[in-house]
Amino acid sequence: MDDRVELSGFLKSRRARLRPEDVGLRDYGGTRRVAGLRREELARLAGVSIAHYTRLEQGNGDSVSDEVLDAIGVALRLDPDELAYLHRIARRPQACAGAATSSDVPAGLRHLLESFVMTPALVVGRHTQIVGWNQLAVAVFGDFPRLPADRRTFSHLLFTEPGLRELLRTGWERAAREHVAHLRVLLGRYRGDSGLAAHIDQLRELSADFARIWAEHPVARVRSRVYVLHHPVVGELTLHGELIALPDEPACCGLDLFAAEPGSASEQALRKLGSP
Repeated sequence: MDDRVELSGFLKSRRARLRPEDVGLRDYGGTRRVAGLRREELARLAGVSIAHYTRLEQGNGDSVSDEVLDAIGVALRLDPDELAYLHRIARRPQACAGAATSSDVPAGLRHLLESFVMTPALVVGRHTQIVGWNQLAVAVFGDFPRLPADRRTFSHLLFTEPGLRELLRTGWERAAREHVAHLRVLLGRYRGDSGLAAHIDQLRELSADFARIWAEHPVARVRSRVYVLHHPVVGELTLHGELIALPDEPACCGLDLFAAEPGSASEQALRKLGSP
């Protein structure tokens, strides 16, 4: 994965989504050769020279100050996640501090997983790999432990395995887009992690859907989300997902928990799936 290409593509994608009238510029009609704003329009809005902005959009961000990046972010109407991503990818990547390849889950974390008797729970790594789980998660999401370790990732489950797509049905596109947006946040956070870059490149080769969504440059941190699953045993199942960061575990960056609304039919369905 080429960092210069990534920076260039991200800026072009955000410039393309703005129209002159969106930012208070007059559109004099006629055919525009580019989608969205022209480079010179964007540079003028940001208060930087066209040459300065052009160098940045060509992938040369090392000499750009934080103030200029902030001004460009305002002109492009970036949200906080997108602005943080711009700052990260505009800088030369450093060796990824604390990178870890071990898939071992600490004993205390394993005990915590097993204690969630009514909550499907997963431990996920930097590359969205699933490195720990409880039995209720397997009952809900399918027999993902059978997959080879190098394909036991949320990315593979969403884009190369049929089971999760069948569970999500019409909700698959939204979940897939949220996942790709999260991967871009991880890419910015863990600059220099060659394993993460290789994971993304592999998915682009394996899945046309992944490549399509990746090319749109979505960027958003995983927050609370709601999944409506169509489970073959218990029927419709509505789960609320929360990803809890694990900053002190380099190989285990998040604890992903899924809960049903108390007293709901989905809670009763989870109880059924969790019963011996």
